[in-house]
Amino acid sequence: MRCEEPVKILEILRLTEQGFSQREIAQSVKCGKSTVGEIQKRCRNYKLQYDAATLMTNDEIKMLLYPDSFGHSIKEDPDWSSIHERLQINKRLNLQYLWEEYKADNANGLSYSRFCRRYLDWKDETGKNVIMVQNREPGKELFVDWMGDTLDCVVDISTGEILTAHFFVATLGDSSYPYVEAFPNERLYKWLLAHVNALKFLGGVPRVIVPDNCKTATTKPSYYDPAINRSYWEFARHYEVAILPARIREPQDKAPVESSVGWLETWLLEWLRGKRFFSFEALNAEIQSRVQELTKRPFQKRKGSRHSVFEALDKPALRPLPYTQFEYAEYIVRRTPANYHVEYEGFYYSVPHSLYKQMVTIRATATTIEVLNDNRERVALHQRRQTGSRYVTNLSHMPPHHRHQHNVNHFDGKKYRMWARNIGQQTYAVIDYLLSSQITEEQAYRSCMGVLQCSKKYGNERLEAACSKAITMKSCTYSTIATILKNGQDKVVASATSKPTPRHENLRGSEAYV
Repeated sequence: MRCEEPVKILEILRLTEQGFSQREIAQSVKCGKSTVGEIQKRCRNYKLQYDAATLMTNDEIKMLLYPDSFGHSIKEDPDWSSIHERLQINKRLNLQYLWEEYKADNANGLSYSRFCRRYLDWKDETGKNVIMVQNREPGKELFVDWMGDTLDCVVDISTGEILTAHFFVATLGDSSYPYVEAFPNERLYKWLLAHVNALKFLGGVPRVIVPDNCKTATTKPSYYDPAINRSYWEFARHYEVAILPARIREPQDKAPVESSVGWLETWLLEWLRGKRFFSFEALNAEIQSRVQELTKRPFQKRKGSRHSVFEALDKPALRPLPYTQFEYAEYIVRRTPANYHVEYEGFYYSVPHSLYKQMVTIRATATTIEVLNDNRERVALHQRRQTGSRYVTNLSHMPPHHRHQHNVNHFDGKKYRMWARNIGQQTYAVIDYLLSSQITEEQAYRSCMGVLQCSKKYGNERLEAACSKAITMKSCTYSTIATILKNGQDKVVASATSKPTPRHENLRGSEAYV
């Protein structure tokens, strides 16, 4: 005989003790007369009264009245908490695999069906299956995720290749108002661009963004202490939002976007399936048109539509967008090599030579290369190079002897003359003479550099005076000018008051040479 429910057993005991007949009891509890007789017999055999039965649990009543059938199913349970934890940690495990492990060690243990039933009962008893009601504050949370489904629907017009479209979905918590955009991949740059476009589309900024624990959002998945991707953190700081990743394998943490994904996979992706687009721009234009139509459909279990609730509640609660739009930046850590140029995508950018062997962080945007030291201080800023010379150098990053050699290597006759003209006419005359006196002007470059470098040690005025003296002496060479300056001869001026030589008999006049 099958076990009757304890509630029915209690009612039969209560009516029996009140003197009702078996027929009347059967009509009241909606069972057969024979069933009432069987229950009464079992209660008499085990001397079970109504008052005592009300103090017992359901399992205790069933074990007392049906010791054979109920006791047959009671076997020692495995450690359900350990099994549940393993299922949560390793997504490749399932109950079938864990049951086979359990059965190998417990030959007389639970059958597979009882194992699954007991596990589900344990989840019910411990509250693993219950759902908490979430009251979404308008404009507070934006839930973001990639759709699980993709579509091969974009044709590359240059090659004819069919490209796969990946769909980004963002949903506001209260209205479930969605934003959808298709991309050729799910890389970090596309992830951040989708966020920027979503906020621009919504016309405001929420206080919290709830992503999944995907690699584009976090570098270390964790509920209590997730490590947010550096570029994602920069995005959050720019828009002043909090990034709160959902728990791993806990879809209820981002229920709005999960339900929107399911809804859109049916009403959007199925509608797009079979169509062909020749650019992602065309595909996204079609998506926006379709989503606008879908959001105006009325809710089934609440008043209004996604669009009307968004306009009435969510949109007014959003904070205004910042004045400037976020610019994506990629962060890469490099160790400074001996040539103090760090590499990014085939080009080399200089950093101060004092950072040799130290770790620096490259922050690369579409237009700039910024280099940060370990204190997050900017030590170098360059315009990002896409073509041209592979080495981009700031002269201030060089040690002095490198800077000097660089200047020597990059000067020509035109630059030497320009430098000399800025000092003075006499210096320009010396430099012009040095360059013009050589068959190949490159032979005079070192002499010119030597002469002009004297201005740094002695100043422009003294160099100008020394060059004037060298011209008078008809010896326009570096060694002559350097000697004049070293000995201070440029400071000596011929005395205007010097007396003429007196006449005496030893002097001969002009007539002596006739």
